Parts: sequence; C-alpha cells; structure tokens
Amino acid sequence: MRLRSLLVLLSLLFCLHCSAAAEPKQNVLFLISDDLKASVLGCYGDKLGKSPHLDKLAAAGMIFERAYCQGLACAPSRRSFMFSRYLDDKPPADHPSVAEHFKNNGYNSTRVGKIYHMRVPGDIIAGTDGVDHAASWTQKFNCQGDEAHTPGLYSLYNKNIVTRAPENRQSTRDPHRMFVSVVSDGDGSEQPDHKAATKANELLAGFKQSDTPFFLAVGFVRPHYPMVQPKMYFDPFPIDKIPLPEVAENDHADIPGPGISRSNSKNVGIDQFPDNIKGMWSAYYASVMFMDEQVGRVLEQLDALGLRESTTVVFTSDHGYHLGEHHMWQKSNLHEEVTRVPLIIDAPGKKPGRSSAVCELVDLYPTFTELAGLPLPAAVQGQSLVPVLDDPAAVIKSGAISGGGKNLSFRSPDWAYMRYGKDGKGGEELYDMNADPQQFTNLASVNTANKQLQKMRAKLTKALAR
Repeated sequence: MRLRSLLVLLSLLFCLHCSAAAEPKQNVLFLISDDLKASVLGCYGDKLGKSPHLDKLAAAGMIFERAYCQGLACAPSRRSFMFSRYLDDKPPADHPSVAEHFKNNGYNSTRVGKIYHMRVPGDIIAGTDGVDHAASWTQKFNCQGDEAHTPGLYSLYNKNIVTRAPENRQSTRDPHRMFVSVVSDGDGSEQPDHKAATKANELLAGFKQSDTPFFLAVGFVRPHYPMVQPKMYFDPFPIDKIPLPEVAENDHADIPGPGISRSNSKNVGIDQFPDNIKGMWSAYYASVMFMDEQVGRVLEQLDALGLRESTTVVFTSDHGYHLGEHHMWQKSNLHEEVTRVPLIIDAPGKKPGRSSAVCELVDLYPTFTELAGLPLPAAVQGQSLVPVLDDPAAVIKSGAISGGGKNLSFRSPDWAYMRYGKDGKGGEELYDMNADPQQFTNLASVNTANKQLQKMRAKLTKALAR
C-alpha cells in the first residue's frame, strides 16, 4: 500500500510538472508613441482630444497617472527604458536590452518602426534603421514615409506659410521643421504609422500559427513633427475651438536661464501668430487621433486572433512635449509637460484601475520580465510595477528622476524639483504640484533656504545614489 501510494504521489507530481512546463509563455506587445504628452489623451482627462482606442485600452488595464521619462529627448529616453538604466549612456557590455533578454529566453523579438532612436523625418524618409540595436531583434521592419514632402496642404506655422507647392518645405535638418504639418491628399495608408500597424497585424497573424512566444515592439512616429495625416483627422479640431495655452504673466522671470527652452515662442517667431499656435495644437491633436487609430487596428487584430488573454499590452511614449506652455515648444527640458508620459499596462489576470504611484520608464523592463516569469539581469536599475498592477494604492518608489548632463529633476507625488549645473549652481526650481500644477510659481526663487527645497535636494541626491 505504501509503495502504491508513493507511486500515485510521484505520478501526480510528474503531471503537475508537465502541466507547468506546458503552460504557454506570456507574450508582450509593446506600443510606443513619439513626443506624446499624457495630458492630450481622453483617459488622462482631455475633453477636446480624440483617443478612443487608447481610452478603451486604459479602461481594460492599469493607467499610471504619474509616469515619468528619464531622458528628455528621443535617443536618451529610448536607450534608458530599453536597458533600464538611468542617466549613464553605457550599460555594462554584457547587459542585454529588454528585447534582447526576451530573445535570449526563446522569444521571437521583433521591431516594427521606431523603437530605438530614429531621426524623424530623416530616417523615416530614407527608410533606414537609425540608432538601432541589432542584438535586440530576431527580425526588424522599418516604415518609410515622405513626411513633409507628402503631397497636400503644407503649413509652416512659425513663418505663417501655407501652400500646396512641393518646393522649399522644411524637412530633414532644416531649422523650422518642428513647426510643420501637412494635410495629406492620401487616405493615410501611405503614412509610416499606418504601415507599422499593417506590418504588426501581419506579424501577429504569423505568431498565432507558431508555438514560439513573441516580444513585439511597435513604434509609432506620430505625433512627432511633421504632423502629417489626411484632412478627416484635422476636421474635428478647428482653431476657433482651441484655447491658447495659459501662461502666467512674466512667466520666465522666476525660471533660471538653463530652464528656459531656446525653442520658445519669441525665438521661433510664432508669438506673432496666435492663431498659428492654435494651428499647432490642431495638427498635434489630429496626429494623436491618427496614431490612436493605428493602435486600435493592432489591438483589434490581437483580439480577433484570440491572443489578448496571453499577451501583456503596454503603451507609452518616450517623453512629453511643449506646445506653447511657458511659451516653450518641443522637449529637452525638465518641466512637467516634457517629463510626464502616458503609461497604460493591460496584463492578463490583472484587474483594471488607476494608480497615482510615481513610476519611471526604467521600470518597464523589470515589469515585463516578472510578468513573463523570466530572470532579472543584475544591471537593471528599475523596479517592477507588478505590485501596482496588483494594488493601485501600492507605492514602489518615492519619486522619479529625469534629466540630462548636469540638469536633473526629481518628481515626488506632491513636489517637482529641478536643478541646473553641478549642485544646482545654474539655478533651481521648486513647485507645489497640488497648489500649482502648471508650475507658475517657482518657490526656489522665493526662498532658497525653505525646508521643502532642502528636502527635495536631499531626495534627489539619495535617488542618484541608488
């Protein structure tokens, strides 16, 4: 009897082992937008923008209200979150990117579009790889587009130029390319983001037929300039319905010089054309709407193929963007419009919700690995967000670091601190984000010895040492 019981027990253990071994690995669909500020999405509270597909994803997953990028421009941000490293440019030589780590663990790791840095529009027009990391991928696909040279109605907002002429359009390396939109004559299928969604859907159909799990990273280039899409995406955003961004009187007076973007309304000339500031917002909203539709196409394919229940879906952007707030444009500074990014995670078995926990893009790598049950490389610097997926009230860190070179910021749940130059010798900014979410009153300029400023200095120092 004892022998028979032992054999039955061993048989059960063997069956359980086989069942666990046979359990399919969890796939990853990583969707990345370009230059997308969180505040223009419906799921983040915008009443004018149209992002129904991302709003639907947010309703099904966890939306992170306080997610922050580490790099302030495309290249450093993407390198940072792909390697889960903070402000250093060179991870250890043997440290794999998150995509490479999945590939090394038996996944088909595929890139579609812009994941690491690509020059937009340069690499998009040429259809070239940009600053890619070849070891990350089993296969890769670029998505070419004509960008500012797309036939259609061209606008150069800071110069008040509107024309259908194909000549003399601001494009690759031209100084005013950041202020371009084109109302495309096409139906949108010629655009790089539409091509990215189409290729992603083809790949998903192939993955459905395979026993190999996948890590599929799909990079959309909109709403990065030039903002190009068909007229139907501009129509919902007439400029007479778009308010100018609120800016405090003498807003730059209490901002240190290094904190004032060189791409500001006066320097670029758009301050002379208030309606063109609204036009930039209209084009940006249109570009977000077009990108959102391509995201929707991919998510619909995921559902149609029955892959949703075995796939973690993550949507984010490399950084935010200024559209005239503080009279500033673009990125590469430490204010909230740039550092805050959208982040939505829909993971199988996890309940939907909203979290106000501060998190960072470096946290994506360990989150992916934990959800997939993979080991975590030692050089990863982020922290897994799985505790927050399990409990939206969970707190995993005291704040987020952003910055580049000697200019750094620390964003806690209630405060935003920025310092310029070594030890803040180039100036500091401090904002009470509950009382002053638009960052109009720099408390560091009012009292450099105030206790909260000292606390935030100490928190940044401590965070940099971790």
